[in-house]
Amino acid sequence: MRSSTVTSVPLGPAYRAETLRRLGDDEFDVLVVGGGVVGAGAALDAVSRGLSVALVEAQDWAAGTSSRSSKLVHGGLRYLEQLDFKLVREALKERGLLLTRLAPHLVRPVPFLFPLRHRLWERFYVGAGIALYDMLDGRRILPRHRHMSRRRALAAAPSLSPDALVGAVQYHDAQVDDARFAMTLARTAAQYGAAVATRARVTGLVRDGDRVTGARVTDLEDGREIVVRARQVINATGVWTDETARMAGNKGGLRVRASKGVHITVPRDRITLHTGLILRTEKSVLFTIPWGRHWIIGTTDTDWNLDKGRPVASRADIEYLLDQVNKVLSTPLTHDDIDGVYTGLRPLLAGDASDTAKLSREHTVARPAPGLVVIAGGKYTTYRVMAKDAVDVAARELGTAVPRSVTDRLPLLGAEGYEALRNGRARLAARAGVDVARVERLLGRYGSAVEDVLGLIEEDPSLGEPLTGAADYLRAEALYAATHEGALHLEDVLVRRTRISIEERDRGVAAAAEVAAIIAPVLGWDEEDVRRETERYRTMVHAEMSAELQPDDVSAAAARAEICEEAGPRADDRAVGV
Repeated sequence: MRSSTVTSVPLGPAYRAETLRRLGDDEFDVLVVGGGVVGAGAALDAVSRGLSVALVEAQDWAAGTSSRSSKLVHGGLRYLEQLDFKLVREALKERGLLLTRLAPHLVRPVPFLFPLRHRLWERFYVGAGIALYDMLDGRRILPRHRHMSRRRALAAAPSLSPDALVGAVQYHDAQVDDARFAMTLARTAAQYGAAVATRARVTGLVRDGDRVTGARVTDLEDGREIVVRARQVINATGVWTDETARMAGNKGGLRVRASKGVHITVPRDRITLHTGLILRTEKSVLFTIPWGRHWIIGTTDTDWNLDKGRPVASRADIEYLLDQVNKVLSTPLTHDDIDGVYTGLRPLLAGDASDTAKLSREHTVARPAPGLVVIAGGKYTTYRVMAKDAVDVAARELGTAVPRSVTDRLPLLGAEGYEALRNGRARLAARAGVDVARVERLLGRYGSAVEDVLGLIEEDPSLGEPLTGAADYLRAEALYAATHEGALHLEDVLVRRTRISIEERDRGVAAAAEVAAIIAPVLGWDEEDVRRETERYRTMVHAEMSAELQPDDVSAAAARAEICEEAGPRADDRAVGV
């Protein structure tokens, strides 16, 4: 008998159709624009206070920054050097909430090794900093740091060159599948009554005099325009904050600067480590992070002044990452070792710093016009605080008493019952006819919502088979992405619901046709739709891989655009804007 742990709202086509009707017919207390982690978090914060809420996203959940991060939930060790103790303490508190209460199924601990190059002063300096890092985490949920000799450090990290360190300090942080986390926030908001929709682009704000009273939204699937009425509009569009401010006629206020971060993935067997790795570089820090069968290596931190909707990695970015990590490896990595590359833009508050690595990650909430709230800056780990602050400001103008935020004690979808199901994973595996290791991996992606996925396999055992070309994932996961998780296009499944695009050497091309065929009946596609979606995805992969061969940002962006333009107007269907 299946447990009744999870009651979720399936974000399938029927839900979307009903949501679009609601967007046109109802007036909402709050309309949130932007479906990244902050926007989805704001929608959940507002709806859990009893407010009526709409959330619209121009592309897909987490399609921008929130699916292209370092996938860490951390306090920001480097911010201690900037003496930003408040930000670090706040982030460590949020890390603890995510690990223990809000999302233990999605957020998990990971150890990191900090190699030392100098015997005395560096051990004292780094050790004191990490000791302070531990101390600022008053709850002490994760193991405390420890000092290691060179011999012990090399035992934990055999791939390090003995000449690269004299010792090390090991500490713990946490990691998350960033795209799945943001999508789960949106699903949780929908579970509590929010009307949430992707591929719904805001093209303008509606005003009554000086007051913003809603937004004009275009459904990118069929082109129709919907006027959404709302008493308050929250702009949580990240790097597109300035564009939304211009819609409101605001030429001042918050300004956001886009910083490009590039990561690469390499197979686990290319680097022998029993821990993650953090290195100091001349510009910032570099992480090597365990990720299933891979390591994620990143990141860069450079200005991006080109198309915000299509950031790309260049050869210079990739060579920088290889050069930095190879400084400490006994066997250097090469371009041939790379399976995946992904690129994102960090929305940093604009300031006087000439280098984006020096700009603050603290967030700011502004009200550029009556009825409009803008939230900008911040970091992934503190999304909940950012969302709370934005809703607090919006609530002041609603004219009624609005309860305080409850999201610090509101588990996300899949959290409740997760540990009990994990303890019973052998029973779950036997029931669904899959191996225990597979169920454990599913639990780490869906939590207690794994019951939904396994239920699909019970109804159709063929869905328990691995995907061709992406054996880490089951056919049921592709189907579930369309029936429950709001995927509307092939890219949504291969890039964000799964991470096939960065985990397979071909970026998911081999799996594309099969996945398209699996989700086609749910999304109402015919054979021509399947062919078009598959070809569109292949074009996107080809364009991005071609860009990665170019020497700099300008030539990389041009190479990508040229391939997509040659393939036709819908070959690169990423919506640009808010």
